[in-house]
Amino acid sequence: MKILVTGGAGFIGSHVCDILLEQNHQITVVDNLSHGHKNLLNPAVNFIQADLLDQSKIEDTLHGHDAVIHMASFIEVGESVKKAVEFSENNIVGTVKLLEAMRKAAVKKIIFSSSACVYGRPKKLPITEEDILGEQENPYGLTKVSMEQFCILYNKLYNFDVSILRYFNPYGPNELHTPETHAIPNFIKAVLEKKSIPLYWKGNQIRDFIYIDDLAFAHTLPLSQSGLHIYNVGTQTGTEVIDVVKKIFEIVGYEVPIEDKGERKGDVPSLVASSEKIKQQFGWQAKVDLDEGLRKTIEFFKSLKS
Repeated sequence: MKILVTGGAGFIGSHVCDILLEQNHQITVVDNLSHGHKNLLNPAVNFIQADLLDQSKIEDTLHGHDAVIHMASFIEVGESVKKAVEFSENNIVGTVKLLEAMRKAAVKKIIFSSSACVYGRPKKLPITEEDILGEQENPYGLTKVSMEQFCILYNKLYNFDVSILRYFNPYGPNELHTPETHAIPNFIKAVLEKKSIPLYWKGNQIRDFIYIDDLAFAHTLPLSQSGLHIYNVGTQTGTEVIDVVKKIFEIVGYEVPIEDKGERKGDVPSLVASSEKIKQQFGWQAKVDLDEGLRKTIEFFKSLKS
């Protein structure tokens, strides 16, 4: 298939592109490089630097493609609170313009990169796809809900084939966000630099950490599907954040101080996925456990220093 990947020069997108190439798909990446890194891309990828808000350029690029994997969005939760307008324009308006460009270019298959944040503060665990979407506590979460709803609307109005993947907590090599707001890369970088680790809630939050290769592979599964589908993508295992810190200490062989940052508004105590639906339909399940994933991630960040 000929597949266009938005945000393909980012952390998750670059891994998705590698797997798609291994499966012999033809890949076009559209990325404005505001957060992406072109050097993460395999040279076999056709790269176009463009913004989703430039609808006419996206439409021209889309002609001849069979599907879109949509991963381009602003993701920093804290920044979204400060920049609600920018997040809404980039994430929501950018998605609507992409969908309109797809409609005009007659490309009617989209796999959308969503987030577990759409569930808000869950009333039960593990979270299933049938659980209601919760009240949002930050603009980022609200943009993801809106982006999902527009994809679903285009399924209803124009018979788009839509698959929505709700991630939990991905980690792994190539995570180079600026600023970096995700826990694991921040922990690893602090430990390697022998600086203190900033820790909220004393690390008692429970999260479902999924290694990037497992998550990236899940994006390829719905390419053969038609209709509307929603999947959680997680390990189905909850881990306390403090236990992740301890595992990192164990792997590197030393400890650094922990800086108690207190509480943080917008955090939920626990997020753990039920991924039974994607397992039943595709046989997918996470293969890389936390110990192996952390070792690979630590090696990546070590390699940046050499």
